[in-house]
Amino acid sequence: MSEQQPPKIEFPCPDYVIKCMGTATAGYREAVLNVMERHAPGFDINKVSVRPSRNGTFESVSVFITATGIEQLHAIHEDLKKLPETKMVL
Repeated sequence: MSEQQPPKIEFPCPDYVIKCMGTATAGYREAVLNVMERHAPGFDINKVSVRPSRNGTFESVSVFITATGIEQLHAIHEDLKKLPETKMVL
């Protein structure tokens, strides 16, 4: 029996979604968007969605970008994980 391999991504990959979950603070959404602008300039701000948790303690920020390569995705994930509010990046 062979192990299942993750699907290969072909770059550039339009509408690649990055989800980030963190503590809901006044500046969390803006901090996430600053990271995205640095690594994926020109993403569609109108496609950004922010969802609060049931109790409002956390929020999920989803951003759609055109992914240009695995290095870009690694850099985005690393920078998002460095934000003090971030709990998880998908």
